[in-house]
Amino acid sequence: MVTSPPRVVVVTGVSRFLGARVAARLAADPRIERVVGLDPQDPPPALRAVLEDVELVRADARVAAGAMADLGAEAVVHMAVTSAPDSQHGGRQAMKEQNVIGTMQLLAAAQGAPGLRKIIVRSSTAAYGASFRDPAVFTEDTEPRAVPRGSYARDILDIEGYVRGFRRRRPDVTATVLRFAPFIGSTADTTLTRLFAQPLVPTVLGRDARLQFVHVDDALEVANRAVVEDHPGTFNVAGAGVLTLSQAVRRAGRVSVPLPEGTFSAVLGLARNLGIGKIGLDQVDLFVHGRVVDTARLVREFGFTPRTTEAAFNDFIAAHANGSSLTAARLEAAERAILDGVRTLRSTAGGGDRA
Repeated sequence: MVTSPPRVVVVTGVSRFLGARVAARLAADPRIERVVGLDPQDPPPALRAVLEDVELVRADARVAAGAMADLGAEAVVHMAVTSAPDSQHGGRQAMKEQNVIGTMQLLAAAQGAPGLRKIIVRSSTAAYGASFRDPAVFTEDTEPRAVPRGSYARDILDIEGYVRGFRRRRPDVTATVLRFAPFIGSTADTTLTRLFAQPLVPTVLGRDARLQFVHVDDALEVANRAVVEDHPGTFNVAGAGVLTLSQAVRRAGRVSVPLPEGTFSAVLGLARNLGIGKIGLDQVDLFVHGRVVDTARLVREFGFTPRTTEAAFNDFIAAHANGSSLTAARLEAAERAILDGVRTLRSTAGGGDRA
């Protein structure tokens, strides 16, 4: 049954790239009267201009119940899910607190909100994990073959478990889970886009992972439709088609550096030195095994087809064509970081042989 769009929408996580843009997109929709951004952190200056038409409330999920009641929220869009720990803000413990505990608290608040009609939760295709046991293509009904190694993927599984429990307790609320593929595009700023912007890209010797992306603008369109329309259930959100890692590196005009898998992990562990940020086991496993999902359910039920993975990646390439040339200084810095990773691995491996 199709109902009218909600008049008041609360969006969590507006101090980050995706949450801020989801909130701004909803605020620009004339069918929605009021959009409130809920976040314990103040948005950085670069995002404040984006959030010009969004009411900002500095609060976390623990006070969400009162906020929902006071605001008369009819829809909640939960974007306060982070994919990597930040050592400056508490590391892995803070990441789990935000992702898992924060979601649990938000859903508890939503359960007691009588006027709530729908909730949309950000998830990820990382829920499927990445291993040599994987099927060629994941559907929304595919169960992971093993518990993922990465902390983000494990958080996602916990989050989706809480959403299933919420559906049982509040069957009157439309609950939508959006499993996004890695974001790409001219404006996306993620660990993967920063990695592909480097002059040298480490890869795994003997492996050529199949990758799938979603253009950030298409992700915003899907999130917007999930709010103004009724789409209960879980949906893969990705661009059709795949790019192998080697194809992505070549198209980006970068140089691939094949490394043994152990060395590859050590090098990515030093990614912060290149300004890429924290790269965890989720990204390592993705680059080793790859991941491809089926989007037929999304296309059928949303009536929307995201641009292909190739087209989305091409938009990223076009945006980084200037200012990211392979200068001698950038090549030297990248080579030095990779060599540091190799030396670190050798030193660790040889430590037990020294007297």
